[in-house]
Amino acid sequence: MSTNDTANPAPTAAQLSPYNYVPTEWICITFVTVFGINTVLHLYQSLKFRMWWLIPTAVTAGVLETLGWSARLWSSINSGLLTPFEIQLVGTILAPTPFLAANFLILGKIITQLGPQYSRLSPKLYALIFCSFDVICLIIQAVGGAMAAGEVNQGQNPDKGGNIMLVGVTFQLCAMGLYVVCAGEFLLRFLNDIPDQKNSTPLSEEKRYAKIIEWHIIKWLILGLVIQTFCLFVRSTYRTIELSNGWSGPIISTQAYFNVFDGLMMAIAVYTLNLIHPGFFFSAT
Repeated sequence: MSTNDTANPAPTAAQLSPYNYVPTEWICITFVTVFGINTVLHLYQSLKFRMWWLIPTAVTAGVLETLGWSARLWSSINSGLLTPFEIQLVGTILAPTPFLAANFLILGKIITQLGPQYSRLSPKLYALIFCSFDVICLIIQAVGGAMAAGEVNQGQNPDKGGNIMLVGVTFQLCAMGLYVVCAGEFLLRFLNDIPDQKNSTPLSEEKRYAKIIEWHIIKWLILGLVIQTFCLFVRSTYRTIELSNGWSGPIISTQAYFNVFDGLMMAIAVYTLNLIHPGFFFSAT
């Protein structure tokens, strides 16, 4: 071995990888399996309960997660390739957006069921506003992801695309915060029987009692939404910190953070929707 070889050792696979590490193969296989099964389950439940709106939302999210983790599995085998890195970059950043839209639509149905008079917005307007936020987030993140992928492919610093993705993720985080506030206000108004004045429709004692009975059933669906929203909030907070920390920072370069705060959080969220599915509570829509 020459003196130059000793002074300048060959770069490791992790150093050559665009991730700054080599994705662990068994972890990638696990998540591909987890999200693949989940996607099939969501498709089956969408068809069984005839809830077609779950196909462009929950099912699409599962497809994107499966695609993203399949690309990471590819990277675990060929860590220096840029194509799988670009695919997982776009797939995993976009997947939560359609899934969040499913949450918005479910809450709109809960409002319809328990009483629109307790909401500041009508269920249709509520769905329109928050799904519009979601589409904007999707477009921003897609543009940023595509730009970052292109910059990586050209050997350039992907910070410009990453900053656009950061705007999209931050906007999504703000939309979730507003969603939580609106949902919380609706539930407080319902539980305390305080209708919003402009939507006020007095209920008879019998009808109010019937709504309380419905509440004791639907509260489990609301629990599911709480779990899903918490997981999505943790994931978005992580991605916000990750992207603001830079493409070579310690957060984006630590695989365990991504596995736990992105992969695991999304897995918990999507399976919670399987277990506490709106099809168990609402008729086909």
